[in-house]
Amino acid sequence: MSDTPGQNGSPLIQVRDLKTYFPIRKGILSRTVAHVKAVDGVSFEVAEGKTLGLVGESGCGKTTVGRTILRLIPATSGEVIYRGQDFFHYRGEELRKLRRHMQIIFQDPVSSLNPRMTVGNIIGEPIEVHGIAKGSEKVDRVASLLQRVGLDPGYASRYPHEFSGGQRQRIGIARAISLSPEFIVCDEPVSALDVSIQSQILNLLNDLQDELKIAYLFIAHNLAVVEHFSDDVAVMYLGRIVEKASGHELYRNPKHPYTESLLSAVPEPDPRPKKRRIVLGGEVPSPANPPTGCAFHPRCPLARIAAENASAKDTVEITSGGQTFRVLRKCVEEAPPLEQKQGEAGHLAACWVTK
Repeated sequence: MSDTPGQNGSPLIQVRDLKTYFPIRKGILSRTVAHVKAVDGVSFEVAEGKTLGLVGESGCGKTTVGRTILRLIPATSGEVIYRGQDFFHYRGEELRKLRRHMQIIFQDPVSSLNPRMTVGNIIGEPIEVHGIAKGSEKVDRVASLLQRVGLDPGYASRYPHEFSGGQRQRIGIARAISLSPEFIVCDEPVSALDVSIQSQILNLLNDLQDELKIAYLFIAHNLAVVEHFSDDVAVMYLGRIVEKASGHELYRNPKHPYTESLLSAVPEPDPRPKKRRIVLGGEVPSPANPPTGCAFHPRCPLARIAAENASAKDTVEITSGGQTFRVLRKCVEEAPPLEQKQGEAGHLAACWVTK
């Protein structure tokens, strides 16, 4: 693997057809009878120094994507290409050396920090493990990292329970950047924080990206959080990416009805004029038994509207959420590809029916 940085904007991380299935076991012999398809064929790229926002409802598989990329969870199949090399092929010492370039910031700033270790040891442990610094040099490096994330270097001797949630997340960020990584998975880093603190943490991450040229995979369930933070945004539903575009294009011109529903739930600072809230019918299907064809078809309002104007042979009757209605047969029988839709280049959506 080459340590030579590529040009800014070139793909740093390429995820290809990533799948992560969890077995469902039953019986005395614990035989596998089915799988929970948490991630089911996800592909995307993250360019150097850029941010890809990955959004969706709780349970859609976005956190599993982030942890699978870093091999904290084993992948069922697929590839993660880092600087032209398949990250999944690395083992032993080679893998350990590569891990310093790819880090994670966890969602919960409380449980992600060892309560029995001081802040100095929490941040300094990876520095020593990877042979970057020891002794007084490590202490100086920890002090510099604390200062960089907006904390007093004197906090190094304290324990996590002595800090607020926002301060703990700053400690987690200091630990993540301690090895000068090129790529960080931000797993909902502000969802557990007060609104007033969220903007501070987002500004800190933005400043660190500008300074250190770090690429982020920013995972969130709130589209409002990633609107001004991400260069590109990918929307996940039931283990798959259903839409991907630049941040500006996605918010201005959403193509997938699921994305439209998520955007309609984003609060507006000015309640005038009132925005029409799109409430989806039906229930979120189980990833252990996902619908055939387009996974969104039981809840898709466009599939129902299109069926009203289609011939009987092109529609099929389904039941969802206790209601029976007709949708396009194609939506039930064929999974739509993630492909270019009308709009700017690179605006991809996986749906048979658009506005």
